[in-house]
Amino acid sequence: MATRNPPATSPNSLRQDLIEKAHRIGTTVVGPAADAVDREARFPHESFAALRQERMLGAFIPQEFGGQGCTISDLSAICTTLGQYCASTAMVYAMHQIQIGCLVRHGQSAPFHRAMLSQLAEKEELLASATTEVGVGGDVRSSVCAVETQGGRISLTKQAPVISYGAHADHILVTARRAPEAATSDQVIVLVQKADTRLEQTGTWDTMGMRGTCSLGYLLTATGSADQVLPQPYAEISAQTMLPFSHIVWTSLWLGIATDAVNRARAYIRGEARKKPGTTPPGALRLAEVMAILQTMRATVEDGTREYERLMHDPEALSGIGFAIRMNNLKIAGSQLAVEIVGRALQVCGITGYRNDSKYSLARHLRDAYGTGLMVANDRIYGHNASLLLVHKDE
Repeated sequence: MATRNPPATSPNSLRQDLIEKAHRIGTTVVGPAADAVDREARFPHESFAALRQERMLGAFIPQEFGGQGCTISDLSAICTTLGQYCASTAMVYAMHQIQIGCLVRHGQSAPFHRAMLSQLAEKEELLASATTEVGVGGDVRSSVCAVETQGGRISLTKQAPVISYGAHADHILVTARRAPEAATSDQVIVLVQKADTRLEQTGTWDTMGMRGTCSLGYLLTATGSADQVLPQPYAEISAQTMLPFSHIVWTSLWLGIATDAVNRARAYIRGEARKKPGTTPPGALRLAEVMAILQTMRATVEDGTREYERLMHDPEALSGIGFAIRMNNLKIAGSQLAVEIVGRALQVCGITGYRNDSKYSLARHLRDAYGTGLMVANDRIYGHNASLLLVHKDE
């Protein structure tokens, strides 16, 4: 059984402990495996074994359910830390925490989901999500598949072009129409369990970057009990939790990619300076420039995280147009800054950073960074913001 009510830990000491664990795992396991994960486009098994060992998957689950009860800012710091070692590992961890956030914030009124939170904390199980679907043009706020209910049992079938690490997850949160007769936008989230779910692979994942997320396409079919449906509509869950959680933890791990790129550039310049004592290497000026941009990115992520943390318990504010626009802008800015920072760090390192066999190599960083604006397309988010701005009143 999960340990209930562990000794109270101060927020600062818990945060520091989690960051130290993330760095330790990153140094000993995640970082050393990163190149193989990228080269083979495989799931980072060893990284998640280590994260489970340190009880990191249930970090956001409240202590009453056996988790550590950390905050969204703590998750942001963990994702930034892991992102410095392996972007794929950090992305899988971030996507898992998005689903945990949905259960914590919207499932505690339902006995099934309360029991599931205890199970997740005890067993350190991994959650994936299936929100995209063939036939809706990338609009996660529309569903073709529907929940069919009969005698307290449910079933659903979803053609998903992407379910990241779906074959490696213990459970999947699936969006679907509430019922076959429901409108495409009348959606719910269903937690489907591995034993009751079949994944038939329909696509591959051979990409430039983020290769270890294993984001293949599947035909998903699942059955379960009616109480596996989260009680709140998906529209509310999306606005209040899924969207802000996503943009915060994603930009946080992208900050990690950018941070490590700059760290490699700084190490390269220091190495060059040691070769010619008393002189400033030519790339030092470029390093100073990219450090300033990194500081801007860090401030952007921290500002967005603080705003969400301040508004977390204000559903009206979280459902507001202004908040949605700001969260969308956080994602756009973070993805653009990540690419710029890694590119500038590459200019600092020159051909040494361009090589795959160099300790200063930034090839993986750059390939991963370009995925930030493509895996969830910035153009789609710009289009959504454009529609919102037509009706948004200045604040």
